[in-house]
Amino acid sequence: MAIARLHGGPLDGQTLPLDDDASDRLILPYSETQVVYERAGEPEHTGESDGPTSSEFHFVEAEGDIDPSTDERDDRVTSDD
Repeated sequence: MAIARLHGGPLDGQTLPLDDDASDRLILPYSETQVVYERAGEPEHTGESDGPTSSEFHFVEAEGDIDPSTDERDDRVTSDD
């Protein structure tokens, strides 16, 4: 098993498990759209005893508008005090 380390975009700092034969591009669901990340550089920790193989993926684009405040707005309760 390998690990994808995401950089930039709305999923910055997150890690995801990868199949060993994963492509160089990840298309991931986010809110009501999708975000695209591409592999940057060579995999690290490819030896047998140095931990799981990891690859960096950098944010490329979102297929729709990303508005984090919309998610927050949906979670709030409004009152007429």
